[in-house]
Amino acid sequence: MPADLQTLEEAISGLFDGIDVELVDVELRQGTLCVTVSRRDGLDLDSLTLASRLVSDFLDAHEELTPKEPFELEVSSPGLERRLRRPRHYIEAVGQTIAVRTVNSAPGERRDEGELIRADEEGIVLISERSKEPRELAYEMIDRAHTVFDWKAALASDRRTHGAGTVQPDGPPEEFDERKNISASAPQRENER
Repeated sequence: MPADLQTLEEAISGLFDGIDVELVDVELRQGTLCVTVSRRDGLDLDSLTLASRLVSDFLDAHEELTPKEPFELEVSSPGLERRLRRPRHYIEAVGQTIAVRTVNSAPGERRDEGELIRADEEGIVLISERSKEPRELAYEMIDRAHTVFDWKAALASDRRTHGAGTVQPDGPPEEFDERKNISASAPQRENER
C-alpha cells in the first residue's frame, strides 16, 4: 500500500470508534477511493450512511490526506465474498473457504480453492479442495484472494426454514410445490396460462 494511502487509512480508522463500525480496507481503484467498513452483527443502511458522512466530512476537512488525482468516494461493506488483501484479513478468515490466484512464478496450480486453516504475518496454509493436501503460500505468491460464500448451504438452510415447506421436528421438510410459490405480481405470458 502506498504510504499516502496508509496514512489516510490510519487517520480514517479512528472515525468509527463511537459508532461500532470497523474499518476493513482503504483502496484507490481507477479514480475511486474505496473505503470498506464492517460491523460484527452486520451493517445496516443507517450505519453505512453515517460512516460515509464521517469519511466525506473528514476528507473535506483534511484535503492534504486525499489522493492527488480526482476521485469519487465509495463507502461500502465487504459483501458476502470478501477480498483478502492484508495478513489481518486472512487471519480473520481462518476456518472459511477461500479462492486464491497465485502469481505466475508460484509453484502448483495457479487457481486454488480450499479451507484456510492457518494464517500469520508471513503467509497462509489452505487445504486444497482438489488435492486435499495442505498448501503453504507466502503472501508474495498470492496475486489475489477472497472468501467463498457457500450458496448451496445457504439456500438449503433457507429452504429448510422458509421457502421449501415447513421443517418437521421428526423428519425432512414437506415437499415444495412450485405452483404454490408463484408471485401474484409476476405477469404470465399468454402461452403459460
